[in-house]
Amino acid sequence: MSNRETTADPTLDSPPASATSTRSADATEVVLTDQRILVLDFGSQYAQLIARRVREQHVYCQIVRHDITAERIAELAPRGVILSGGPNSVYEEGAPQIDPAIFDLDIPVLGICYGMQVACQALGGKVANTPSREFGRAMCEFIDHESIFRGMKDSEQVWMSHGDQVSQIADDFTVMARTATCPYAAIRHNTRPVYAMQFHPEVTHTPHGGQILHNFVREVCGCDGTWRLEDFADAAVEQIRKQVGNKRVICGLSGGVDSSVVAALLYKAIGSQLSCILVDNGMLRKNEQKIVIEEFSSHFKTDLHVVDAEDQFLSDLAGVEEPQEKRRRIGYAFIECFKAEAAKIEDAHFLAQGTLYPDVIESGADKDGPAATIKLHHNVGGLPEELGFELIEPLRDLFKDEVRRLGLELGLPEQLVWRHPFPGPGLAVRCLGEVTREKLEVLRQADAIVVEEIENAGLYRQTSQAFAVLLPVQSVGVMGDARTYDNAVAVRCVNTDDFMTADWSHLPYDLLARISTRIINEVKGVNRVCYDISSKPPATIEWE
Repeated sequence: MSNRETTADPTLDSPPASATSTRSADATEVVLTDQRILVLDFGSQYAQLIARRVREQHVYCQIVRHDITAERIAELAPRGVILSGGPNSVYEEGAPQIDPAIFDLDIPVLGICYGMQVACQALGGKVANTPSREFGRAMCEFIDHESIFRGMKDSEQVWMSHGDQVSQIADDFTVMARTATCPYAAIRHNTRPVYAMQFHPEVTHTPHGGQILHNFVREVCGCDGTWRLEDFADAAVEQIRKQVGNKRVICGLSGGVDSSVVAALLYKAIGSQLSCILVDNGMLRKNEQKIVIEEFSSHFKTDLHVVDAEDQFLSDLAGVEEPQEKRRRIGYAFIECFKAEAAKIEDAHFLAQGTLYPDVIESGADKDGPAATIKLHHNVGGLPEELGFELIEPLRDLFKDEVRRLGLELGLPEQLVWRHPFPGPGLAVRCLGEVTREKLEVLRQADAIVVEEIENAGLYRQTSQAFAVLLPVQSVGVMGDARTYDNAVAVRCVNTDDFMTADWSHLPYDLLARISTRIINEVKGVNRVCYDISSKPPATIEWE
């Protein structure tokens, strides 16, 4: 539902109307999608990051399953294909493979890490596990400075993360780069537009990786860079008008970035034909309902319905501790509340959702896309079928940072656009164990202190997401002369460009001290504060 502001994240069986690949009389619509790059996902933690880096070249990019057929790729007609990394060994039984006919399509292919290995194996090379494994930074010697390595120095830092590597290349390949322990760090085919590299150009630890991807996407693949958000907004607004006509649209509003941008697009397209519903599930941040109503009233002059449903949600969550079950019950309760309120809105025909690209990927909701489900998203599926509405998902092709830029393009204020993400299930997934009214109040107060102190320090925009987590443990403490046995709170603050990978924020010690002191002194029932210093991966940003 559009009230989920996710962190964090592809391919659409039929791309949304705002970015359809069907040619029409609308020139903007054609130019947005006439050029695209496909990323074949072999299970890499960086697959979404590759797609984001391609988008930075103003080229539309989709993530598809690794076993997509050459025939299907020909139908999608991409300008180029990128094979992602992955955790498997290509020579193991059951390891993900590629349709070798892809190399006969005369479409440029770039293999990265596992993608290099699977391409080499398909084209006559060999891959082996070697004792000289590389994990981390390495100095790479570039032998061939043409095509994808144009502009690179003779020696540059790259990021390696592999145990296997290509041990033998076919005669049709030429070496382009090497490291001290990897003689085939990058190669190219002599007659086909096939390139491969063992290192990861998509991560920031490869300082000039963006130049490599630029060379592949813009030079080798011949993309012109026509994917621009200002054109996307115009096309989305026009398509919404065509789809909706004079009918009414319902939009779930939470006050976060995703739903606010959806509402802004809809309002620009259809004005007073928009009705918004805010479901207060009792797990919002401090003063959240008031803030949402004030923001909504300031920017949209349309119909707003507020549903107070705290008692229902808490009743449904009683005794539940398992994270996925929490999400499932919250999603179901949300549908019930939304359905009841939607029934009161006359002539409603469409439902708008703030589904983002990572939602589609992580939920396994697309035929062409990867199938692994990381977590349940009540953005994806369920509600339209329950209500019998026709679905509108204007942000379904966008990553989080693109949504923010689109919000600014639509004129939303910076304090709203740059607000830290908040999960759809709300504080329930930050209240570990069973969710109760009392525990939520403790967490809500602690969370407000964390955000307030980070704002006071002038670091809110420099951090990407900050919040408190109420742990399911109690610890011994001393307050005054008395022994206490109270709750522990973890503080989580991360920095990230894309929410697909993240590092913990190195907040100043005096700031952490103020946060800890205030929480322990002001929040009754807490006697210990911890700071989470784990990165994503291996941890996720949210605790549940």
